[in-house]
This record gives sequence, structure tokens and C-alpha cells, in this order.
Amino acid sequence: MKICLACSAGGHLSEMLQLSGFYAGREHFFVTFRRPDSESLGLKEKVFFVELPGRNPFNTLKCFFQSMKILIKENPDSVVSTGADAGLVVCIAGKLLGKKIVFIESFCRPLVPGLSGRVAYIFADLFIYQWKGLAKFYPRGVYGGSIF
Repeated sequence: MKICLACSAGGHLSEMLQLSGFYAGREHFFVTFRRPDSESLGLKEKVFFVELPGRNPFNTLKCFFQSMKILIKENPDSVVSTGADAGLVVCIAGKLLGKKIVFIESFCRPLVPGLSGRVAYIFADLFIYQWKGLAKFYPRGVYGGSIF
């Protein structure tokens, strides 16, 4: 099984790295945007960089087409995302290509869903949240506990 690990840089990338026990023994690659933390990850992992959408429609379209190109080339079986921004765009591209989507709502969302989570919940094959209080917002989701 080949896995695409899609997330924004920063905290979302930190969450993804906490899941290394899950993906370390499997063929995988990361899709994120450029920042010092994601660039340093590229020294030891296969990383593809996409445009940071930043809620800018033009950047979002650029990120989407870059994501489609990467997913077509790499052909993963599934996309796992800890959100947000670029991570969500990769999930949308993956869903359109028929990939299984696993979305993990961010740890920083203990009380109310984030925008990326609300969107991904609509189409994710598996939706995991980290705080029990989010069950009322995500009835089809699965409580997974804290990544940290």
C-alpha cells in the first residue's frame, strides 16, 4: 500500500510526524508547502511541495493542479491528511481520482470543527477526530484520541 501524507507545514506537519509508527513501514510520500520545517523533512523523506492556498482562489487552483499532477504520477492507494489548507486541497484531488481519503481533524480543534474538517467530513472515507466533544459535529466520524 502506498500512502500520500498531505498536510500543511507547521503544527499539521507535527501531527503527521506523530503518526510515523503507522506509515514508517509502508511506501509513502508527503505533500505540503515550503517552510523551513517541511524543507528539512525533505532531507530524509520524499516530499512534494505545492502552492500555499491561503484562501486565495488563484493559489488554491494552482495547488489543486499541482496536487493532481503529483497524485497521478505517484498513484497512492490512499491519502491521509491532518489538514489544513494544502492538505484539504490534496484530499479533494485524491477523492476526484478515486483514492481512499482519511482525514484527521486537528488537535487544535477541541471545541468546534475547523473549516478543513467540515469540508473533508463530507467526502472522507474515514474521518477521525481527537476530542470527544466533537462527536456531536461528526456523527459518522471516529474518536481516535490525541495524536500527541
